Amino acid sequence: MRPPLRAVTYVFLLGFLALGALGVAISQASFNGVEETVLFIIFVILALLAELYATWVPSYKWEISSSIAICLAALFILGPYLAVILVFISSLLSELLLRWSSQPGQRRASILPIAFNVGQLVATVSAAGAFMYLTGHPTLEFRAAGDYVIAIGAFAIYVVVNLSFVTGIVKLTEGKRFFSYLWRSISQFFVQYLVLCVSALLLAVLRAISVWHVLLALFPLSLVHVSFSGYVKLQTETRKTFEQISRLLDERDHYTAVHSEQVAELATKIAVEMGLTQGEVENVDIAARVHDIGKVAVPDSILLKPGPLSDEEWEIMRRHPVISAELIKDLEIYGDVVDAVRHEHERWDGSGYPDGLRGEEIPLMARIIAAADIHNALSTDRPYRKAFSPEQTIEMLRGMRGKDLDPLVADALLRVLGASSIGEPASKEELPAPVAGA
Repeated sequence: MRPPLRAVTYVFLLGFLALGALGVAISQASFNGVEETVLFIIFVILALLAELYATWVPSYKWEISSSIAICLAALFILGPYLAVILVFISSLLSELLLRWSSQPGQRRASILPIAFNVGQLVATVSAAGAFMYLTGHPTLEFRAAGDYVIAIGAFAIYVVVNLSFVTGIVKLTEGKRFFSYLWRSISQFFVQYLVLCVSALLLAVLRAISVWHVLLALFPLSLVHVSFSGYVKLQTETRKTFEQISRLLDERDHYTAVHSEQVAELATKIAVEMGLTQGEVENVDIAARVHDIGKVAVPDSILLKPGPLSDEEWEIMRRHPVISAELIKDLEIYGDVVDAVRHEHERWDGSGYPDGLRGEEIPLMARIIAAADIHNALSTDRPYRKAFSPEQTIEMLRGMRGKDLDPLVADALLRVLGASSIGEPASKEELPAPVAGA
Protein backbone atom coordinates (compact mmCIF):
# COMPACT_ATOMS: atom_id res chain seq x y z
CA MET A 1 0.00 0.00 0.00
CA ARG A 2 1.36 3.39 -0.99
CA PRO A 3 2.29 5.79 1.81
CA PRO A 4 0.50 9.18 1.81
CA LEU A 5 2.04 12.02 -0.18
CA ARG A 6 2.79 14.01 2.98
CA ALA A 7 4.92 11.12 4.28
CA VAL A 8 6.82 10.84 0.97
CA THR A 9 7.45 14.61 1.01
CA TYR A 10 8.66 14.37 4.61
CA VAL A 11 11.13 11.60 3.73
CA PHE A 12 12.51 13.47 0.71
CA LEU A 13 12.98 16.69 2.69
CA LEU A 14 14.75 14.72 5.39
CA GLY A 15 16.88 13.04 2.73
CA PHE A 16 17.94 16.38 1.24
CA LEU A 17 18.81 17.66 4.72
CA ALA A 18 20.91 14.56 5.37
CA LEU A 19 22.66 14.83 1.97
CA GLY A 20 23.55 18.43 2.73
CA ALA A 21 25.02 17.45 6.09
CA LEU A 22 26.91 14.57 4.48
CA GLY A 23 28.33 16.85 1.78
CA VAL A 24 29.66 19.27 4.39
CA ALA A 25 31.12 16.37 6.39
CA ILE A 26 32.93 14.89 3.37
CA SER A 27 34.41 18.27 2.42
CA GLN A 28 35.70 18.92 5.96
CA ALA A 29 36.65 15.49 7.30
CA SER A 30 40.19 14.22 7.64
CA PHE A 31 42.00 11.49 9.57
CA ASN A 32 44.69 12.36 12.10
CA GLY A 33 46.96 9.37 11.81
CA VAL A 34 46.68 5.63 11.41
CA GLU A 35 45.10 5.02 14.84
CA GLU A 36 42.15 7.28 14.02
CA THR A 37 41.67 5.51 10.69
CA VAL A 38 41.71 2.13 12.42
CA LEU A 39 39.24 3.35 15.03
CA PHE A 40 36.93 4.65 12.29
CA ILE A 41 36.94 1.24 10.60
CA ILE A 42 36.31 -0.54 13.90
CA PHE A 43 33.37 1.75 14.67
CA VAL A 44 31.88 1.23 11.18
CA ILE A 45 31.99 -2.54 11.65
CA LEU A 46 30.54 -2.37 15.18
CA ALA A 47 27.75 0.00 14.14
CA LEU A 48 26.91 -2.19 11.15
CA LEU A 49 26.68 -5.31 13.31
CA ALA A 50 24.54 -3.50 15.89
CA GLU A 51 22.12 -2.35 13.17
CA LEU A 52 21.91 -5.82 11.66
CA TYR A 53 20.99 -7.28 15.05
CA ALA A 54 18.71 -4.46 16.22
CA THR A 55 15.87 -5.34 18.59
CA TRP A 56 12.30 -5.25 17.27
CA VAL A 57 9.87 -3.55 19.68
CA PRO A 58 6.37 -4.86 18.81
CA SER A 59 4.30 -2.29 20.71
CA TYR A 60 6.03 0.56 18.84
CA LYS A 61 6.51 -1.26 15.53
CA TRP A 62 10.11 -0.12 15.22
CA GLU A 63 13.63 -1.31 15.94
CA ILE A 64 16.04 0.00 18.53
CA SER A 65 19.76 -0.58 18.19
CA SER A 66 22.68 -0.46 20.61
CA SER A 67 24.72 1.27 17.89
CA ILE A 68 23.66 4.56 19.47
CA ALA A 69 26.63 3.99 21.82
CA ILE A 70 28.97 3.52 18.84
CA CYS A 71 27.70 6.62 17.06
CA LEU A 72 27.94 8.79 20.17
CA ALA A 73 31.42 7.48 20.91
CA ALA A 74 32.45 8.30 17.33
CA LEU A 75 30.99 11.76 17.78
CA PHE A 76 32.92 12.34 21.00
CA ILE A 77 36.24 10.87 19.77
CA LEU A 78 36.38 11.49 16.00
CA GLY A 79 34.29 14.65 15.83
CA PRO A 80 31.05 15.44 13.96
CA TYR A 81 32.39 15.21 10.41
CA LEU A 82 33.79 11.69 10.63
CA ALA A 83 30.83 10.63 12.80
CA VAL A 84 28.36 11.72 10.10
CA ILE A 85 30.27 9.77 7.43
CA LEU A 86 30.49 6.74 9.73
CA VAL A 87 26.74 6.74 10.40
CA PHE A 88 25.98 7.12 6.69
CA ILE A 89 28.19 4.16 5.71
CA SER A 90 27.05 1.81 8.50
CA SER A 91 23.34 2.62 8.24
CA LEU A 92 23.29 2.46 4.42
CA LEU A 93 25.07 -0.91 4.39
CA SER A 94 22.77 -2.34 7.06
CA GLU A 95 19.64 -1.08 5.30
CA LEU A 96 20.77 -2.54 1.97
CA LEU A 97 21.54 -5.89 3.59
CA LEU A 98 18.23 -5.96 5.48
CA ARG A 99 15.79 -4.49 2.96
CA TRP A 100 17.24 -4.53 -0.56
CA SER A 101 15.65 -7.24 -2.66
CA SER A 102 16.48 -8.84 -5.99
CA GLN A 103 12.83 -8.46 -7.00
CA PRO A 104 12.29 -5.14 -8.88
CA GLY A 105 8.88 -4.50 -7.29
CA GLN A 106 10.13 -5.09 -3.76
CA ARG A 107 13.28 -3.11 -4.49
CA ARG A 108 11.25 -0.03 -5.44
CA ALA A 109 9.13 -0.39 -2.31
CA SER A 110 12.26 -0.46 -0.13
CA ILE A 111 13.72 2.81 -1.43
CA LEU A 112 11.56 5.04 0.76
CA PRO A 113 12.17 3.27 4.10
CA ILE A 114 15.89 3.03 3.34
CA ALA A 115 16.01 6.74 2.55
CA PHE A 116 14.16 7.56 5.76
CA ASN A 117 16.21 5.36 8.07
CA VAL A 118 19.56 6.49 6.67
CA GLY A 119 18.49 10.12 6.39
CA GLN A 120 17.12 10.44 9.91
CA LEU A 121 20.24 8.88 11.45
CA VAL A 122 22.58 11.18 9.51
CA ALA A 123 20.47 14.21 10.41
CA THR A 124 20.34 13.13 14.07
CA VAL A 125 24.13 12.82 14.40
CA SER A 126 24.51 16.13 12.54
CA ALA A 127 22.25 17.87 15.07
CA ALA A 128 24.22 16.47 18.02
CA GLY A 129 27.50 17.39 16.27
CA ALA A 130 26.30 20.93 15.61
CA PHE A 131 25.66 21.31 19.34
CA MET A 132 29.24 20.26 20.09
CA TYR A 133 30.61 22.76 17.58
CA LEU A 134 28.51 25.56 19.02
CA THR A 135 29.97 24.83 22.47
CA GLY A 136 33.50 25.04 21.02
CA HIS A 137 34.25 21.34 21.61
CA PRO A 138 34.18 19.41 18.30
CA THR A 139 35.85 16.53 20.12
CA LEU A 140 35.91 15.61 23.81
CA GLU A 141 38.87 14.38 25.85
CA PHE A 142 36.96 13.97 29.14
CA ARG A 143 39.65 15.58 31.25
CA ALA A 144 37.29 18.15 32.76
CA ALA A 145 33.76 18.06 34.13
CA GLY A 146 32.60 20.36 31.34
CA ASP A 147 33.32 17.65 28.77
CA TYR A 148 30.84 15.36 30.47
CA VAL A 149 28.21 18.10 30.53
CA ILE A 150 28.62 18.64 26.79
CA ALA A 151 28.49 14.88 26.18
CA ILE A 152 25.21 14.62 28.10
CA GLY A 153 23.79 17.55 26.12
CA ALA A 154 24.76 15.90 22.83
CA PHE A 155 23.18 12.66 24.04
CA ALA A 156 19.93 14.44 24.94
CA ILE A 157 19.79 16.14 21.54
CA TYR A 158 20.50 12.83 19.81
CA VAL A 159 17.67 11.01 21.59
CA VAL A 160 15.07 13.77 21.19
CA VAL A 161 15.88 14.46 17.53
CA ASN A 162 16.04 10.77 16.63
CA LEU A 163 12.73 9.93 18.27
CA SER A 164 11.14 13.10 16.84
CA PHE A 165 12.01 12.02 13.30
CA VAL A 166 10.59 8.54 13.94
CA THR A 167 7.47 9.93 15.64
CA GLY A 168 6.98 12.32 12.72
CA ILE A 169 6.78 9.52 10.16
CA VAL A 170 4.49 7.51 12.44
CA LYS A 171 2.16 10.50 12.74
CA LEU A 172 2.10 11.05 8.97
CA THR A 173 1.48 7.38 8.12
CA GLU A 174 -0.71 6.26 11.02
CA GLY A 175 -2.18 9.50 12.40
CA LYS A 176 -0.72 9.06 15.91
CA ARG A 177 -0.54 12.06 18.24
CA PHE A 178 2.97 13.50 17.94
CA PHE A 179 3.77 14.78 21.43
CA SER A 180 2.06 12.02 23.41
CA TYR A 181 3.74 9.36 21.23
CA LEU A 182 7.12 11.12 21.52
CA TRP A 183 6.90 11.46 25.29
CA ARG A 184 5.86 7.83 25.70
CA SER A 185 8.79 6.72 23.54
CA ILE A 186 11.29 8.77 25.53
CA SER A 187 9.95 7.72 28.93
CA GLN A 188 9.62 4.04 27.98
CA PHE A 189 13.22 3.67 26.76
CA PHE A 190 15.01 6.37 28.75
CA VAL A 191 16.89 3.92 30.97
CA GLN A 192 18.08 1.88 27.98
CA TYR A 193 19.22 5.03 26.18
CA LEU A 194 20.98 6.27 29.32
CA VAL A 195 22.90 2.99 29.65
CA LEU A 196 23.96 3.31 26.01
CA CYS A 197 25.14 6.87 26.66
CA VAL A 198 27.25 5.63 29.57
CA SER A 199 28.64 2.94 27.25
CA ALA A 200 29.61 5.66 24.76
CA LEU A 201 31.38 7.59 27.53
CA LEU A 202 33.21 4.39 28.49
CA LEU A 203 34.37 3.92 24.90
CA ALA A 204 35.63 7.52 24.77
CA VAL A 205 37.48 7.25 28.09
CA LEU A 206 39.15 3.98 27.04
CA ARG A 207 40.21 5.63 23.77
CA ALA A 208 42.22 8.10 25.84
CA ILE A 209 44.38 5.13 26.91
CA SER A 210 44.76 3.60 23.45
CA VAL A 211 42.71 2.62 20.43
CA TRP A 212 42.94 -1.06 21.40
CA HIS A 213 41.47 -0.42 24.85
CA VAL A 214 38.22 0.47 23.07
CA LEU A 215 37.76 -3.23 22.39
CA LEU A 216 37.46 -3.84 26.14
CA ALA A 217 34.10 -2.05 26.09
CA LEU A 218 32.61 -4.51 23.62
CA PHE A 219 31.75 -7.04 26.30
CA PRO A 220 29.59 -4.73 28.50
CA LEU A 221 28.08 -3.18 25.36
CA SER A 222 27.10 -6.65 24.14
CA LEU A 223 25.55 -7.38 27.53
CA VAL A 224 23.44 -4.22 27.27
CA HIS A 225 22.19 -5.33 23.86
CA VAL A 226 21.45 -8.88 25.01
CA SER A 227 19.74 -7.62 28.17
CA PHE A 228 17.44 -5.26 26.29
CA SER A 229 16.66 -7.89 23.66
CA GLY A 230 15.82 -10.35 26.42
CA TYR A 231 13.58 -7.83 28.17
CA VAL A 232 11.58 -7.11 25.02
CA LYS A 233 11.43 -10.80 24.12
CA LEU A 234 10.15 -11.72 27.59
CA GLN A 235 7.42 -9.06 27.43
CA THR A 236 6.40 -10.15 23.95
CA GLU A 237 6.32 -13.84 24.81
CA THR A 238 4.36 -13.18 28.00
CA ARG A 239 1.69 -11.32 26.11
CA LYS A 240 1.58 -13.99 23.40
CA THR A 241 1.25 -16.71 26.01
CA PHE A 242 -1.74 -15.11 27.71
CA GLU A 243 -3.41 -14.32 24.40
CA GLN A 244 -2.84 -17.94 23.38
CA ILE A 245 -4.52 -19.06 26.60
CA SER A 246 -7.50 -16.91 25.65
CA ARG A 247 -7.57 -18.52 22.23
CA LEU A 248 -7.34 -21.98 23.76
CA LEU A 249 -10.70 -21.30 25.35
CA ASP A 250 -11.97 -22.06 21.87
CA GLU A 251 -11.62 -25.73 22.74
CA ARG A 252 -14.28 -25.22 25.43
CA ASP A 253 -16.28 -22.25 24.18
CA HIS A 254 -15.81 -21.07 20.59
CA TYR A 255 -17.77 -17.93 21.35
CA THR A 256 -15.32 -16.73 24.02
CA ALA A 257 -12.19 -17.03 21.87
CA VAL A 258 -13.68 -15.21 18.88
CA HIS A 259 -15.35 -12.77 21.23
CA SER A 260 -12.10 -11.55 22.82
CA GLU A 261 -10.51 -10.74 19.47
CA GLN A 262 -13.59 -8.93 18.19
CA VAL A 263 -14.01 -6.99 21.44
CA ALA A 264 -10.36 -5.90 21.26
CA GLU A 265 -10.80 -4.70 17.69
CA LEU A 266 -13.93 -2.71 18.47
CA ALA A 267 -12.62 -1.36 21.79
CA THR A 268 -9.52 0.09 20.13
CA LYS A 269 -11.72 1.82 17.56
CA ILE A 270 -13.80 3.36 20.34
CA ALA A 271 -10.63 4.49 22.14
CA VAL A 272 -9.32 6.14 18.97
CA GLU A 273 -12.71 7.78 18.37
CA MET A 274 -12.58 9.23 21.91
CA GLY A 275 -9.15 10.74 21.27
CA LEU A 276 -7.15 8.62 23.71
CA THR A 277 -3.36 8.66 23.41
CA GLN A 278 -1.58 5.93 21.49
CA GLY A 279 -0.42 4.36 24.74
CA GLU A 280 -3.95 4.28 26.12
CA VAL A 281 -5.30 2.79 22.89
CA GLU A 282 -2.69 0.03 23.04
CA ASN A 283 -3.55 -0.66 26.69
CA VAL A 284 -7.22 -0.99 25.75
CA ASP A 285 -6.23 -3.55 23.12
CA ILE A 286 -4.02 -5.46 25.58
CA ALA A 287 -6.73 -5.55 28.26
CA ALA A 288 -9.52 -6.51 25.87
CA ARG A 289 -7.62 -9.52 24.55
CA VAL A 290 -7.32 -11.10 28.01
CA HIS A 291 -10.40 -9.67 29.78
CA ASP A 292 -12.15 -13.06 29.81
CA ILE A 293 -9.12 -15.21 30.58
CA GLY A 294 -10.56 -15.91 34.05
CA LYS A 295 -13.24 -18.05 32.42
CA VAL A 296 -10.71 -20.87 32.44
CA ALA A 297 -11.82 -21.33 36.06
CA VAL A 298 -15.53 -21.56 35.17
CA PRO A 299 -16.82 -25.15 34.85
CA ASP A 300 -18.17 -26.29 31.48
CA SER A 301 -21.55 -26.98 33.07
CA ILE A 302 -21.90 -23.23 33.71
CA LEU A 303 -19.93 -21.72 30.84
CA LEU A 304 -21.69 -23.80 28.17
CA LYS A 305 -25.13 -23.98 29.80
CA PRO A 306 -27.79 -23.39 27.11
CA GLY A 307 -30.31 -21.86 29.52
CA PRO A 308 -30.43 -19.24 32.30
CA LEU A 309 -27.99 -19.65 35.18
CA SER A 310 -29.11 -20.24 38.75
CA ASP A 311 -28.12 -17.81 41.53
CA GLU A 312 -25.33 -20.14 42.62
CA GLU A 313 -24.07 -20.47 39.07
CA TRP A 314 -24.13 -16.71 38.61
CA GLU A 315 -21.97 -16.32 41.71
CA ILE A 316 -19.37 -18.57 40.13
CA MET A 317 -19.60 -16.82 36.75
CA ARG A 318 -19.17 -13.41 38.36
CA ARG A 319 -15.82 -14.42 39.79
CA HIS A 320 -14.16 -14.59 36.39
CA PRO A 321 -13.14 -10.89 36.11
CA VAL A 322 -11.51 -11.10 39.53
CA ILE A 323 -9.69 -14.28 38.49
CA SER A 324 -8.63 -12.58 35.24
CA ALA A 325 -7.13 -9.69 37.19
CA GLU A 326 -5.42 -12.03 39.64
CA LEU A 327 -3.80 -13.97 36.80
CA ILE A 328 -2.16 -10.90 35.24
CA LYS A 329 -1.56 -8.57 38.19
CA ASP A 330 2.07 -9.57 38.81
CA LEU A 331 3.14 -9.31 35.16
CA GLU A 332 4.78 -6.00 34.18
CA ILE A 333 3.31 -5.88 30.70
CA TYR A 334 -0.21 -5.95 32.19
CA GLY A 335 0.52 -3.57 35.08
CA ASP A 336 -1.49 -0.69 33.59
CA VAL A 337 -4.55 -2.76 32.67
CA VAL A 338 -5.29 -4.88 35.75
CA ASP A 339 -8.06 -2.55 36.98
CA ALA A 340 -9.61 -2.43 33.50
CA VAL A 341 -9.76 -6.22 33.38
CA ARG A 342 -11.23 -6.49 36.89
CA HIS A 343 -13.95 -3.88 36.33
CA GLU A 344 -14.97 -4.61 32.73
CA HIS A 345 -18.35 -5.93 33.95
CA GLU A 346 -19.15 -2.88 36.08
CA ARG A 347 -22.05 -0.75 34.81
CA TRP A 348 -22.50 3.02 34.68
CA ASP A 349 -25.53 2.89 37.02
CA GLY A 350 -23.75 0.67 39.58
CA SER A 351 -25.60 -2.54 38.71
CA GLY A 352 -22.51 -4.44 37.57
CA TYR A 353 -19.94 -6.66 39.27
CA PRO A 354 -17.63 -7.57 41.02
CA ASP A 355 -17.48 -4.36 43.13
CA GLY A 356 -20.64 -2.46 42.16
CA LEU A 357 -18.73 0.63 40.98
CA ARG A 358 -20.72 3.36 39.26
CA GLY A 359 -20.03 6.26 36.93
CA GLU A 360 -16.49 7.56 36.79
CA GLU A 361 -15.45 5.24 39.63
CA ILE A 362 -15.12 2.68 36.83
CA PRO A 363 -11.77 2.99 34.96
CA LEU A 364 -12.23 4.51 31.51
CA MET A 365 -10.57 1.54 29.80
CA ALA A 366 -13.04 -0.77 31.54
CA ARG A 367 -15.98 1.35 30.36
CA ILE A 368 -14.69 1.19 26.77
CA ILE A 369 -14.17 -2.57 26.84
CA ALA A 370 -17.62 -3.00 28.44
CA ALA A 371 -19.25 -1.16 25.55
CA ALA A 372 -17.43 -3.30 22.98
CA ASP A 373 -18.23 -6.42 25.02
CA ILE A 374 -21.95 -5.63 25.20
CA HIS A 375 -22.13 -4.86 21.49
CA ASN A 376 -20.46 -8.16 20.66
CA ALA A 377 -22.74 -10.08 23.03
CA LEU A 378 -25.83 -8.59 21.40
CA SER A 379 -24.67 -9.05 17.81
CA THR A 380 -23.47 -12.68 18.03
CA ASP A 381 -25.19 -16.00 18.66
CA ARG A 382 -25.17 -17.14 22.29
CA PRO A 383 -25.84 -20.64 23.66
CA TYR A 384 -29.33 -19.52 24.73
CA ARG A 385 -30.40 -17.20 21.85
CA LYS A 386 -29.68 -16.04 18.32
CA ALA A 387 -27.90 -12.78 17.54
CA PHE A 388 -29.93 -9.58 17.30
CA SER A 389 -29.95 -7.77 13.96
CA PRO A 390 -27.65 -4.73 13.49
CA GLU A 391 -30.65 -2.40 13.75
CA GLN A 392 -31.90 -4.06 16.94
CA THR A 393 -28.40 -4.00 18.43
CA ILE A 394 -27.99 -0.27 17.81
CA GLU A 395 -31.40 0.51 19.31
CA MET A 396 -30.60 -1.55 22.40
CA LEU A 397 -27.25 0.20 22.80
CA ARG A 398 -28.99 3.57 22.63
CA GLY A 399 -31.32 2.39 25.38
CA MET A 400 -28.32 1.44 27.54
CA ARG A 401 -26.76 4.91 27.27
CA GLY A 402 -26.52 6.36 30.78
CA LYS A 403 -27.63 3.06 32.34
CA ASP A 404 -25.28 0.21 31.52
CA LEU A 405 -22.95 2.37 29.42
CA ASP A 406 -21.03 5.60 29.99
CA PRO A 407 -22.89 8.12 27.77
CA LEU A 408 -19.67 9.43 26.16
CA VAL A 409 -18.41 5.91 25.47
CA ALA A 410 -21.81 4.89 24.09
CA ASP A 411 -21.80 7.90 21.76
CA ALA A 412 -18.31 7.02 20.53
CA LEU A 413 -19.40 3.41 19.96
CA LEU A 414 -22.40 4.48 17.94
CA ARG A 415 -20.22 6.78 15.83
CA VAL A 416 -17.82 3.92 15.15
CA LEU A 417 -20.67 1.62 14.16
CA GLY A 418 -21.84 4.20 11.68
CA ALA A 419 -18.36 4.66 10.21
CA SER A 420 -16.92 1.17 9.73
CA SER A 421 -17.87 -2.47 9.66
CA ILE A 422 -16.90 -4.59 12.65
CA GLY A 423 -14.42 -7.26 11.67
CA GLU A 424 -12.75 -5.14 8.98
CA PRO A 425 -9.48 -3.54 10.10
CA ALA A 426 -9.16 0.18 9.64
CA SER A 427 -7.10 1.10 6.61
CA LYS A 428 -3.61 2.30 7.45
CA GLU A 429 -0.96 3.79 5.22
CA GLU A 430 2.32 2.41 6.54
CA LEU A 431 5.98 2.48 5.74
CA PRO A 432 8.13 -0.48 6.71
CA ALA A 433 9.37 -0.28 10.28
CA PRO A 434 11.53 2.79 11.03
CA VAL A 435 14.64 2.44 13.16
CA ALA A 436 14.77 4.24 16.49
CA GLY A 437 18.26 4.88 17.73
CA ALA A 438 21.36 4.72 15.60
